Amino acid sequence: MSRRCELTGKGVMTGNNVSHANNKTRRRFLPNLNDVTLMSETLGRGFKLRISAAALRTVDHRGGLDAFLAKAKDVELSDKALKIKKDIAKAQAAA
Repeated sequence: MSRRCELTGKGVMTGNNVSHANNKTRRRFLPNLNDVTLMSETLGRGFKLRISAAALRTVDHRGGLDAFLAKAKDVELSDKALKIKKDIAKAQAAA
């Protein structure tokens, strides 16, 4: 399982540990990923996603999963999230 947010595309970053003696060694900054179930109001069911804490706050701020995916760029979304986005768009067009 990759360490990448399924909604925002946020992933692992690299940098340096810097000691008091100014020695530099490489390190990894891991994203704060959480397994959550987000409800889609249009489809009326939940979807299990692995997203970052920042993405979870953004989903709440935008008014839910449907509103977030409507504004999200397709390039940043995972295959699973892209399928959910298309299903939501299809359901909204039919209604």
